[in-house]
Amino acid sequence: MPDSPSASTPDAAPPARGMRRLYGNKPFIFLMGLLGAGVFTVGWGSALMSYGGHTGGVSYQTIAWNAESDEEATITFQVNSGSPAVCVISATDAHHVEVGQARVEIKAGNRNVTTNVETVRTASAVEVTSCREQGSEE
Repeated sequence: MPDSPSASTPDAAPPARGMRRLYGNKPFIFLMGLLGAGVFTVGWGSALMSYGGHTGGVSYQTIAWNAESDEEATITFQVNSGSPAVCVISATDAHHVEVGQARVEIKAGNRNVTTNVETVRTASAVEVTSCREQGSEE
């Protein structure tokens, strides 16, 4: 039996010399990893919060679209804004060339909007390009 509790047993492995000598047996690596993870989390969170087609206080989401003919396409989308907004709708063909564009004025609130876009040839996609608030209703 050892003389005191601080005496080590002969079978115990000594601490790793390289790590103890390099960092003085302090939690340096752990703290650097924790700091890096915190910076990454804050950056990723702010990127996700600012990403998307949501500018200002307007949010929008496409519900459905249909290219009805060579000259026309229809889109239904939802807009939520605190004041009147103007949304720009664009239609593109299979080569991602814009074939039509429309500007739609929308009243404040949560609204489902259906609009037609005149096109010069058949559209393969119709989307809300942007929505911006235009001031108060007064």
